[in-house]
Amino acid sequence: MRYYSTGRTAPEATLSQAVRNGLAPDGGLYMPERIDRLPDSFYEDIAGMAFNEIAFAVADAFFGDDIPEDELRRIVDETLAFDTPLVKVEDGIYSLELFHGPTMAFKDVGGRFMARILSWIISRDGHGPGKVTVLVATSGDTGSAVANGFLGVDGVDVTVLYPSGKVSDIQEKQFATLGRNITTLEVDGSFDDCQRLVKSAFMDEELRSRLTLTSANSINVARFLPQAFYYFNAYAQARRMGLRDDIVFSVPSGNFGNLAAGLIAAEMGLPVGHFIAANNVNDVFLEYLQTGIYRPRTSVRTIANAMDVGDPSNFARILDLYGDSVEAIRRDISGCHYTDYEIRDAVRSVHSSTGYLLDPHGACAYMGLKDYLQPGRTGIFLETAHPAKFKDTIEDILGMEIGIPERLRAFLDAPKLSVKISGAYQDFKDYLLARLK
Repeated sequence: MRYYSTGRTAPEATLSQAVRNGLAPDGGLYMPERIDRLPDSFYEDIAGMAFNEIAFAVADAFFGDDIPEDELRRIVDETLAFDTPLVKVEDGIYSLELFHGPTMAFKDVGGRFMARILSWIISRDGHGPGKVTVLVATSGDTGSAVANGFLGVDGVDVTVLYPSGKVSDIQEKQFATLGRNITTLEVDGSFDDCQRLVKSAFMDEELRSRLTLTSANSINVARFLPQAFYYFNAYAQARRMGLRDDIVFSVPSGNFGNLAAGLIAAEMGLPVGHFIAANNVNDVFLEYLQTGIYRPRTSVRTIANAMDVGDPSNFARILDLYGDSVEAIRRDISGCHYTDYEIRDAVRSVHSSTGYLLDPHGACAYMGLKDYLQPGRTGIFLETAHPAKFKDTIEDILGMEIGIPERLRAFLDAPKLSVKISGAYQDFKDYLLARLK
């Protein structure tokens, strides 16, 4: 499989080049040269297949030309040491719980998969001069999933950038206390500033000549494509429950990697009725749907912090999939946005009426279904992180304490090891180069 850039001016890349480079030389994002439709027999049999079997069939369509079958099966099996259960919340509305992995967030799937693919590439090809340096910007859960996925991986150093004071305490503790091959930089700025620093590093020829850089954000194909796995797993579970095929998926959307992966799944033949891009007040995508004009802007802080993105990277992939046609995008995707007040009200009312506990991001996606879903149709919203990762916010909303799972509690007492830096690119570059000395 070859990978082309959404910028359309960079040379095509092999899997190894695409994973190692992260971002294409022209600043575009890599896309697979083809998206194969899975055979009808796969969909006929899917209800009887285990999650790892489903995921292997999807992974093989993208990576099977480049990775031996036994290695790819191992990577998939090690990645998916947990399930993504489909849970009924109320009639016609189901939660796809993506928080049962090690860091209790959906990014465990992509983070663990990428760590294993990069480790396999390094073991096959070597890591060149010095170690591979993985750069990752996070608004919360990406940092913990990637840091824990790469912790102790030979030949890899990880640098996590996160906006100071704009992630939850538990999220911060999950990546800022690890040490070893994980470095965390607390940036004076927003998530968009962190993302800008990472992208600038990839475009810096001097820096790239001295460091072997790659990214573990959803800009990396090895992080992005595996997120399609759980859409197929959701469909398999829906089939077992006897639900209709034309499912509406509502996706909490920040950097838009999760939604783009769902669109890839649909291109592979997954029966999807429609997608909803659920935003908080950082709603540049909704504005694009309404006006046909994309206007990135500085993000606004909300209680759904992982969606506080004013210039989503994966918007480029969505445009690419639809040939830059806003009309075509509107046919498959609807948008919505919700204020902190509305998010709080949804968490409170759903818990009161059903006993189900939403996190702020899942609450946006749930409201998207409530506002869009037609009677008789089935809606699935993606519950992307365990509510306890936002303990203070949830407890403030409900006026009661909530339990913290032991795997989260284990991080709380460890000392924070972050280094504070400004949002200036030169300061970031100087820091990276100083580590070579």
